[in-house]
Amino acid sequence: MGFREKLAKYYQDSYLRKYGDRLTQIRGNVLSVKIEAKPILWIFHRLRVVLIVRPERSKGVVSCVYKKNRWFKKPAFISISMGNLVIVQGLKGKKGKENRETIEILNVLNLTTKKDLVPVDNNAVKKSNKVQYKYK
Repeated sequence: MGFREKLAKYYQDSYLRKYGDRLTQIRGNVLSVKIEAKPILWIFHRLRVVLIVRPERSKGVVSCVYKKNRWFKKPAFISISMGNLVIVQGLKGKKGKENRETIEILNVLNLTTKKDLVPVDNNAVKKSNKVQYKYK
């Protein structure tokens, strides 16, 4: 292993040690999308996206929040509309905090339009699409 691989492995292990119990993934249909883009003095841009997702085979709903701040350029977000099938990858809120019910979005895969927020290997999406059922 080279120096870069060792460094990448170290960062990956420390990230999983810190956030491993909070990592989650939700697959379902989008019920609501709310996008708030706010420029401050044409220099600083804020983007806040709130998704309400209904997981497959579930009656409950999950709210997901994506926040991004950027200087000089507008932050980008993929187009998502109501009814789209998505996979949301993110972090659950900490226990005892007020945002423990919401999920902080790290990546969104829109399976309807085949687009994603952060590029992911296509094999991972294909594997997650396959659902194995065991019949007796």
